[in-house]
Amino acid sequence: MSSALDRLKNLTNKISSYEMARKDNLKALEELYFELSIDKKVGDFLQLFEFKAINLSGASLVQENLGEIKEGKYLQILAISYDKEAIVKSKNISLAYFGRAESVDVDLKNKVVEFIIRYRFEKSFMTLEHYHDMLGSLG
Repeated sequence: MSSALDRLKNLTNKISSYEMARKDNLKALEELYFELSIDKKVGDFLQLFEFKAINLSGASLVQENLGEIKEGKYLQILAISYDKEAIVKSKNISLAYFGRAESVDVDLKNKVVEFIIRYRFEKSFMTLEHYHDMLGSLG
């Protein structure tokens, strides 16, 4: 019985930890949204999550070389919108442009990479909730 209680306590702690991380992440993401002037293109912070995805050009998002500059590329935050009614279903929208990747200040580049990772972190929670709700509606 004690081991079942311990497992429940561990699970509860883990869930609580994720919720705290999510709350802190959203706060930091919103600060970056303003700091990187994304609010100039997307007027409402919550509208960010209407995009299918947000990607980065000019720097790596691969864990092994996270933030590494791609020579000759431009550092840019790109949003992907999706319209199933349109002839061309998906469309890239530039949310922020920072110039040639190799000439961008390292701190700024790191904030851009952080913004993308934080966005994807929150988007993954939203996706999880969506599928959980769908499963719940099955009965």
